[in-house]
Amino acid sequence: MKLQFLALAVCSLWLLFVHPVQAQQTERVPALREKVYGQLARAQEQADNGNLEQGLSILGEVAEKADSMNSYERAMMWNFYGFMYYEQGNTKQAINHFEKVVNETPIPESLQKSTLYSLAQLALSDGQFQRAIGFLGQWEGLAKENEMSKAWVLKAQAYYQADKHQEALPLIDKAIAAADSKNKTPDENWLILKRALHYELEQPKQVAKVMERLVADYSKPEYWLQLAGVYAQLEQDDKQLAVLEAARQQGFIEKGSEWKQLAQAYYFNELPYKAAETIHQAMSDGQVEKSVDNLKFMAQAYTQAKEYELAIEAYNELSGKVEHGNFALQVAQLHLTLNNNEKALESAESALSKGNLDNEGNLYLIKGMASLNLKRYEQATSHFEQALGYQATEQSAQQWLKYAKSQLKQQQQLAKLK
Repeated sequence: MKLQFLALAVCSLWLLFVHPVQAQQTERVPALREKVYGQLARAQEQADNGNLEQGLSILGEVAEKADSMNSYERAMMWNFYGFMYYEQGNTKQAINHFEKVVNETPIPESLQKSTLYSLAQLALSDGQFQRAIGFLGQWEGLAKENEMSKAWVLKAQAYYQADKHQEALPLIDKAIAAADSKNKTPDENWLILKRALHYELEQPKQVAKVMERLVADYSKPEYWLQLAGVYAQLEQDDKQLAVLEAARQQGFIEKGSEWKQLAQAYYFNELPYKAAETIHQAMSDGQVEKSVDNLKFMAQAYTQAKEYELAIEAYNELSGKVEHGNFALQVAQLHLTLNNNEKALESAESALSKGNLDNEGNLYLIKGMASLNLKRYEQATSHFEQALGYQATEQSAQQWLKYAKSQLKQQQQLAKLK
């Protein structure tokens, strides 16, 4: 992903020509003569009225006399050219003309400094990353110590966009450390850039630390949810759940995907009932679709929580949404667990009639065990014999068949005695 940059404040340079300037540097800056000033002011007026082409035409007339102009006058002319090309969206021409500004000498240091920084921004926006870094290097030679942070950030952005993430990281770290040393909150975009760099460098633990900082300093809903996602990636399920719980209490969980994330966090933290109830409520409120996957998750969570009746309701609803009989078979299994043997047999028959079962042998095992519980030993024997025909259930079927046959024999003997 790439960062978006703030708009350039190039127009601030226009005000520098109002009066002749004595620069701070030792070399004296020549004055801006009234005649040149008037021509530049005409160009500015046209530009202010939206007539950029007319403004450029006037500048062309001024440029014809460039040889008779001093360095400051030429610098201001190139500055106007750069601004007008920038307004037209012609970044390359803007860069070329702003570069002519800083190549004139002598000019006011303030003009040179602000132009170099604008050049760095323009070069960066135009994908000229190395040129941006070069302009910043020149700017740093003029900047004060308390201004360096913004250069570090801009350099870090240039390295980031050039996919030189290792070079970018120390620079953004310096900027953040400088803010911390003054007990100031680092700019939000600085932290976002640092997070992006750690992400690109595949350092999820460091990503988590940056996200913790974003949550603490800016507390936006998306940061809470992103932090929970990073904790999930790190398999820190308890932290993920704690963050999601805090987000829910603050009203930050709104989207269906977020409710699902919370439900899954409950499940992975061995809270299956809360998981099932969360997804159930979200579906009831229309925040989460009643899809097969969501209903299946709810049914499994209720089953894990031993809320078998609720699980049966969910699996019955699921069964109505699919053409196979696997969910009906799950209903049969749950009825068997609850000792609802007649219902278990009914559900097993429903599963068999729908067909396309993943494990048909298990269906006959369930029918056999339900029949056993109902003391229908002959039917149980028949079902277990059918289960023998499937590799997945062959071993279990042999054991249950032996037991069913013994019970059938005993039943037959008792019948003879009677």
